[in-house]
Amino acid sequence: MSTNGKLFVVGFGPGNFEHITKRAVEALQESDYIIGYKTYVELIQGLLTDQTIISTGMTEEVSRAQEAVKQAELGKKVAVISSGDAGVYGMAGLVYEVLIEKGWKEETGVGIEVIPGISAINSCASLLGAPVMHDSCTISLSDHLTPWELIAKRVEAAAMADFVIALYNPRSGRRTRQIVETQKILLRYRSPDTPVGLVKSAYRDRQDIVITNLKDMLNHDIGMLTTVIIGNSSTFLYDDKIITPRGYQRKYTLNSEKQPLKPHQRLQKEAEPWALDQEEESVQEAFTESAGGVGLLTKAPEKKPDSFEMAMEALSRVKGQTVQQSIEPIVQQKMESVFELAVSPGVANKQFTPKQMMTLAEVVGEKGTMEYTPNHKIVLKIPTTNPEVITGKLQSANFLLSPIGDVLTLKACDFCDGEKTESIPYADEIHRVLGGMKMPKELNIGFNGCGMACYSAVMDDIGIVFRKGKFDLFLGAKPVGRTAHPGQPVAEGIEPEQLVELITDIVAEYKQNAHPNERLFKYFKRSKKIQNFSYRDIAPKINIEPAPCED
Repeated sequence: MSTNGKLFVVGFGPGNFEHITKRAVEALQESDYIIGYKTYVELIQGLLTDQTIISTGMTEEVSRAQEAVKQAELGKKVAVISSGDAGVYGMAGLVYEVLIEKGWKEETGVGIEVIPGISAINSCASLLGAPVMHDSCTISLSDHLTPWELIAKRVEAAAMADFVIALYNPRSGRRTRQIVETQKILLRYRSPDTPVGLVKSAYRDRQDIVITNLKDMLNHDIGMLTTVIIGNSSTFLYDDKIITPRGYQRKYTLNSEKQPLKPHQRLQKEAEPWALDQEEESVQEAFTESAGGVGLLTKAPEKKPDSFEMAMEALSRVKGQTVQQSIEPIVQQKMESVFELAVSPGVANKQFTPKQMMTLAEVVGEKGTMEYTPNHKIVLKIPTTNPEVITGKLQSANFLLSPIGDVLTLKACDFCDGEKTESIPYADEIHRVLGGMKMPKELNIGFNGCGMACYSAVMDDIGIVFRKGKFDLFLGAKPVGRTAHPGQPVAEGIEPEQLVELITDIVAEYKQNAHPNERLFKYFKRSKKIQNFSYRDIAPKINIEPAPCED
């Protein structure tokens, strides 16, 4: 076996030159032979020069693979082409099978390189919106190499498991029943209104896109160049786009300044129809329309008997037998909404009461979680569709409630168990005015009630230390990492009545001008000034290798 030749198994994507990779173009132009299905060869003709072209018909994949191996063993560089990705219903597997039959070994045999491309599920999904945002599968309906009985089992398994399904090779001139049978199987487990996208010749001159649903999909033209994408039970339509949420769990926290809807409003079907807590219903219940055209399960659709079922029923009646019908339950995954918030006894108070601990245990229950944090708060994550009930119980136990995420958090000391009370009103006012405000990145304000600063306010984004009746201010601490450092001391002796306004101005500037996910210390370094305070580099001057996280 010659080792001079080489096999390129090239996936060239949907067919538009803008979506073919640079490496794929290089491999095509480097090759002596181009071997592929004649339609695919025509699609890449503009990339070829003087290569020898061997093109064959639709069902001659094995002969193409054999010819490619033969030419490579003769010392030629051969590109075997597939649309989409060569490893997804493409030629890569067949080429390897032919090589293995010939006793090929990687060390001694012809070289082989599989070059990836954009598969149809990805290119078609991009044209439909975002239908493949959760677990999905691809199923080819072609029974040329796979028995239909096995394909049907896979369709049923995918339907039962609530996968988003992409159907490849759904119908050809001689093979028409498979897509019909597939629809029947899917309708046993999914709503007739399940969104379906039909994309023909994605990113090619004859591209055609149809948005329909499961019950009406066969009313449209479906052929070999069509990819059919079928949503799961949470998929919905919005403005002619098919959208599948990333999970069956929606996380939300207390409303912040720019959150357009309150938590309980976000759970109403007008706002998030896919986030409803959908209970498993009996097969006697039917479907109703919700906002955005999403069919939510409330009642199973009446199943119209086909001619075979009518004949069997008639035969049973003649024999005097009772007719019993089994109805498959439609799959409807339960959508779980998780309410996330932080609780504490107060701004200065750090002591939890027995009643508060009992209330936490009650509202969190068996399925929720609670985690104590360095911010002296407990973060709660509670599966619920009634956040107002949760917040009501927590507030009745005198908890201070805060949102979590990229928000402003005040971290105050305990003021020596409440003995040093002089600065507490200013901490309370900062929390009242700024606490929970949405930020580009989480922003922590440390507030210490004496010069000891024993709660490490200087290691927070904004550090405030009360000393001798006035306040000292620190900006831009880097609290973690190998180059961690305290905030830069920018002001001493700030008059108490000026403090809240100054902090509010600093926060407003950061919020308005910082990049998304940019911590305050990075913004300070980039902008060189916050308010009238100039940046000075106080990071440790040591030589260290960059961290793996590129910090």
